[in-house]
Amino acid sequence: MKVLFIASLGILALVQTPLSFADNANGKTLYSQRCAVCHGADIKGTGPLANKSTPPTPDLTTSAFKKRLNDYPGVIVSSIILRPNGDLIPRTLQENGVKIPPHAWSIKDLRDLHQYMTGVISKNR
Repeated sequence: MKVLFIASLGILALVQTPLSFADNANGKTLYSQRCAVCHGADIKGTGPLANKSTPPTPDLTTSAFKKRLNDYPGVIVSSIILRPNGDLIPRTLQENGVKIPPHAWSIKDLRDLHQYMTGVISKNR
């Protein structure tokens, strides 16, 4: 049983794409199509809808967010999955007539978006 468990872990390690090999072009595309409308191209909360949500879209390049990203590496992914206040993102988009088609998120998409955003955030030091 122990050997089977160790072998299973080895297979999982091979199947999972390491973050360093994530497709950054995919992450950039996902961000541009799904996030920049609020967060802006610079991830500083400068998108056209940034001040139209309650609360306003935060600047993700602040030292406080960088610390949060360091302390909780899944914070970007969890914000996509959990969405603050349940429906804040869709409500803000609907109230402003913005339609973003549904997306079936894959693990690869989440990893790619995380890698892209952390790269942009780390450049803004």
